[in-house]
Amino acid sequence: MLGCGTATFMILGNICTRSCAFCAVATGRPKDVETDEPMRVAQSVKLMGVKHCVITSVDRDDLKDGGSIIWAETIRTIREQSPGTTLETLVPDFQGKWENLQRVIDEAPEIISHNLETVRRLTRQVRIQAKYDRSLEALKMISSAGIRTKSGVMLGLGELEHEVLETMDDLLEAGVHILTLGQYLQPTRSHLPVAEYIHPDVFASYKKIGLEKGFKYVESGPLVRSSYHAEKHMF
Repeated sequence: MLGCGTATFMILGNICTRSCAFCAVATGRPKDVETDEPMRVAQSVKLMGVKHCVITSVDRDDLKDGGSIIWAETIRTIREQSPGTTLETLVPDFQGKWENLQRVIDEAPEIISHNLETVRRLTRQVRIQAKYDRSLEALKMISSAGIRTKSGVMLGLGELEHEVLETMDDLLEAGVHILTLGQYLQPTRSHLPVAEYIHPDVFASYKKIGLEKGFKYVESGPLVRSSYHAEKHMF
């Protein structure tokens, strides 16, 4: 068996039903769900000897269940195949259809993450089909279930310092334990341009402020992404 610390898997295909202005994932009509995907992912996790597995997905707004049945089956099958592997799930907002999010919560992965991505003022521009308060509601639902809750925010999109701090407060009020802050980078010329490259000292300052405000863990730096040092978030 191979030995692998952390690995990330994206499920439910590679075509997203949303067209977020920051994301390079293809937008369009997704292919049909592959019902054997949970087993294939679980077998890969076992073969690689993954210790901490991060699972994410495209948005599947075309499906009544939002893909949540495959989500739940994937978590369950990994648990059966690799009981020693810890799990982090980076989930969509399921369009606010909370029975779908509940399917993931019921499987009790060690961490459930949902990225807020940006401050309230820029949400409509950055996350065209998403809603700031809907994301906060999802995070609150996760945290209220007693699960470690995580969220990420990109900087450099034109947000102001006081907006970043307000976003931290909103996330804390929703019960978020783990925060990641990273630099937005424009994937193609058709995506939102970078408004500002944030200095590493500013990222360091935000980390200090976030910890002082009450987050259990803060990853903050230009190269930080959602799964950055994910295995360390098992506090």
